[in-house]
Amino acid sequence: MTSQTIDTTGPGDGASSASPDQPPATGLRGHPWLTLLTVAVGVMMVALDGTIVAIANPAIQADLKASFADVQWITNGYFLALAVALITAGKLGDRFGHRQTFLIGVVGFAAASGAIGLSNSIGAVVVFRVCQGLFGALLMPAALGLLRATFPAEKLNMAIGIWGMVIGASTAGGPILGGVLVEHVNWQSVFFINVPVGVLALVLGVLILLDHRAENAPRSFDILGIALLSAAMFCLVWALIKAPTWGWGDGLTWTFIAVSLVGFVLFAVWETKVKEPLIPLALFRSVALSAGVVLMVLMAIAFMGGLFFVTFYLQNVHGMSPIDAGLHLLPLTGMMIVGSPLAGAMITKLGPRIPLAGGMASVAIAMFGMSTLETDTGSAVMSLWFALLGLGLAPVMVGATEVIVGNAPMELSGVAGGLQQAAMQIGGSLGTAVLGAVMASKVDGDLAANWKDAGLPALPPAQLDQASEAVQVGVAPVAKGTPEAIVAKITDVAHDTFISGMSLASLVAAGVAVVAVFVALLTKRGENAEAGAGVGHI
Repeated sequence: MTSQTIDTTGPGDGASSASPDQPPATGLRGHPWLTLLTVAVGVMMVALDGTIVAIANPAIQADLKASFADVQWITNGYFLALAVALITAGKLGDRFGHRQTFLIGVVGFAAASGAIGLSNSIGAVVVFRVCQGLFGALLMPAALGLLRATFPAEKLNMAIGIWGMVIGASTAGGPILGGVLVEHVNWQSVFFINVPVGVLALVLGVLILLDHRAENAPRSFDILGIALLSAAMFCLVWALIKAPTWGWGDGLTWTFIAVSLVGFVLFAVWETKVKEPLIPLALFRSVALSAGVVLMVLMAIAFMGGLFFVTFYLQNVHGMSPIDAGLHLLPLTGMMIVGSPLAGAMITKLGPRIPLAGGMASVAIAMFGMSTLETDTGSAVMSLWFALLGLGLAPVMVGATEVIVGNAPMELSGVAGGLQQAAMQIGGSLGTAVLGAVMASKVDGDLAANWKDAGLPALPPAQLDQASEAVQVGVAPVAKGTPEAIVAKITDVAHDTFISGMSLASLVAAGVAVVAVFVALLTKRGENAEAGAGVGHI
């Protein structure tokens, strides 16, 4: 048995930034800041899609008569595909070049978005969301790999900060644009918007991006490793997604979890034997890199899981239009826009440890504040917690990315980018599944008693289950022809029960963020960020 060793001491030990026969950057092609512009446009498409989908979920649910579980699958199907494919996609970029994988990802993502817009069933929407996830898996690590190869160490944090700012701007614009389109056109149009953005990213990519390949880039594929890791991750995420339906005590849930654990063990054993492993395990000898991966998972659990319920809270409980809901999320995304480049500068000066710990502390406080929201909470109070959440997320998005990518050798920059994105997507899937289970359990446990306390006639078990499913998204289960006085009572019960579930889920998210504060203290500046220095021209 042989083991792979990776030198993580610095750029002078074999991690060359480009192969000797690679053409030098000339003119527009390979210019670092234009490269940043290009990859930002591509990633903007993915970020825009995420926030638009969040705003469109209630409209999709109503138009396609989808259940709460169906709406979760619009998110979870995307996360599942990303989680399974990201690391393999990063390896493809390391092997064939990040320029090629980025361009393929852009074209595929835009095409899948257009296909969703043409879909007329929830099944088709979910299938093409999975396709989006697969092509997004090609796009995201490639973007980070291109930035890593192009920018020198002293400018890398600023570049990642600006990249994060673009993501924040897209996230901020998504709810507004999505709200306008949902309200004045239809929900399908929010997916069609990705097509022209994808075309722009493709044109810029063809004209500007320069292919960067490390001298020690992999020359073969770890096929068995890819299969083992993909199967293990699929079983884990599938179990977490299905557990609310099957039940956490159900044998099927734990069978999938057990198969996942066996898969991870077999993958780890195999990676010590293969000549060119998918993920050289020596990569995790870096405590900082390992802490960065864990931090991304915990951040995504707290943020994406907690935010899943916010659009339903704003639209179904407060009765806001999609546009108003988008406007109420602007403090969150606006602070991400402002905070990302500032975080990049702060991390360059102070290192990542203090900004990351402070950011997760802000996230914890914000999630605790969101647990106090009520049916009549005013916009000012909501904006305060949303703004604090955005302010905390900015340094984490920038700093954890630099910690993971910067602590990996140049020839593994794609794998490192895949790890960063996989950690965030798995965390998002965990957050949506676990906090969704917390919400569902709380609603199921409280609804019957709250219904009875309001003096409403008892519901048979089947109708109670249907009512619970509606309440989980903040909808009052009111039948046609119900007297207004009864409608008011049912609405109060539904909203109060939804709020109790959202409050508990937010408290769980706050607890996860507190754990992340301590994980952040284990991070440090990337030791190999200098590997990309000197490529191109600044």
